[in-house]
Amino acid sequence: MDFKLASSTWGNEELNAIQRVIDSNIYSMDKEVHNYELNFADFFNSKHCVMVNSGSSANLLMIAAMCFTKDDTRRLSRGDEVIVPAVSWSTTYFPLQQYGLKLVFVDIDSDTLNFNLDALDRAITDKTKAILAVNLLGNPNDFDAINSLIKGRDITLLEDNCESMGAQFKGRFAGTFGLMGTFSSFFSHHIATMEGGCILTDDEEIYHILLSLRAHGWTRNLPKKNHVTGVKSDDPFEESFNFVLPGYNLRPLEMSAAIGTEQLKKLPGFISNRRDNAEYFQELFSDHPFILIQKEIGLSSWFGFSLILKENAPLSRKSLVERLTNNGVECRPIVTGNFLKNKAVLEYFDYEVCGTLTNAEYLDQQGLFVGNHQIDIRNNIKFLSELLEV
Repeated sequence: MDFKLASSTWGNEELNAIQRVIDSNIYSMDKEVHNYELNFADFFNSKHCVMVNSGSSANLLMIAAMCFTKDDTRRLSRGDEVIVPAVSWSTTYFPLQQYGLKLVFVDIDSDTLNFNLDALDRAITDKTKAILAVNLLGNPNDFDAINSLIKGRDITLLEDNCESMGAQFKGRFAGTFGLMGTFSSFFSHHIATMEGGCILTDDEEIYHILLSLRAHGWTRNLPKKNHVTGVKSDDPFEESFNFVLPGYNLRPLEMSAAIGTEQLKKLPGFISNRRDNAEYFQELFSDHPFILIQKEIGLSSWFGFSLILKENAPLSRKSLVERLTNNGVECRPIVTGNFLKNKAVLEYFDYEVCGTLTNAEYLDQQGLFVGNHQIDIRNNIKFLSELLEV
């Protein structure tokens, strides 16, 4: 069996989109990016979208924007505390460290793999300025519960939704519950634009800050009346190289946006197929004698399928990896596992751990995931089930 982590989502439409950009002879951020941003925001029922060159860049820009808002109640400053789950990708955490913020790690729920809500409740204090919720492997958080915990407090909710494009909680898309939500369109994700990412927000000030920070911190891409400088000059020459924020060059390419426009049209079908695959996966694995699977919150978009060995499992994780690999089934750790095991945290982060990280550590030692795809892979899932029979 050839059971890959991911497969190509492209067809002739994407190749034609690339050719359209070649024919235009305009490759840097321009009309294709603008069009994709409008379509992306519309698809997810959000007011504003800013496309960048990766999901990691989207996280960086999201945290940076929080440090330059004029709103004192939500602006992040060096030393402010931000609560994060102990299991996520590295670039969930790195921008927080790079802006001098203090990370407060809390445990995950062993069933959903998202925030352990009791642990999150205990971690919230008067020092908490923001919560960065990560929707893991396609699974949205319980945003009703999170919003209940922060109601009446000056705490900003942010979302890393890079693994969960198309997921929904109570009829609303994940990535739209916080002040900002980030998305990734890397090859193995729900849509693929070579490299690429997006940030959604309904907040106009944040949107303007993102526009400036994305492109060098200059004013060129800001509207005439904006929340960063007030009113721009009518002289384009004067505004050509006017730098007002310490920004980056995170601009996407026209090819990525053109591909994204075509991919976005296919996303509903991709998500439907992923959910069909997941329904079959749950049917075969929900009552497995020695494997735990992720419990769905709302409507997951099922990035992949987690497999966590129970304590009574007749084989080790190492043996499980070998069995899968030897039979053509690609697998990986569940994101990074417990991220606090990494040298980067121990040497460079300002952080603390609230309570214990029992579930994150167990997942780190006993878990892995296999891929889900935008096509029917029920034969692969059946083969996986047969490999893991007692």
